[in-house]
Amino acid sequence: MASAAIKSGALVSLKDLKPSSEFFKDGASLRVTGKLVEYSVETAIAIIVDGNVSLKIDTQHLRELTFRIGSIYQFIGELLVQSDNEATLQARVGRNVDGIDLNLYHQSLQLLKQFQADHLNKRTN
Repeated sequence: MASAAIKSGALVSLKDLKPSSEFFKDGASLRVTGKLVEYSVETAIAIIVDGNVSLKIDTQHLRELTFRIGSIYQFIGELLVQSDNEATLQARVGRNVDGIDLNLYHQSLQLLKQFQADHLNKRTN
């Protein structure tokens, strides 16, 4: 019996997670970071924001994580995209990252994307 390997979560900022993005596909394994603005204990749904972009996070598999509105969290999981392009991340890992410098984090994401694009171009040439 073949087992499906769990893919690592691609680092993605919420603003880059839109329907035209290469990451916006059902089953994509992603790592996202944002500020918790809403959490429902009954549904285990959290909503994080980064700037003016929000994302629903299904946290039903996270047992040891305490949620505090206003704190910064990072989640790794698989994206579930509905037919109306409504997306929810099915989190398998979550952690509180309060104290992270989000401006520096976004700068490092930009540099990483640039490096990966340059590296890919060198491999294809």
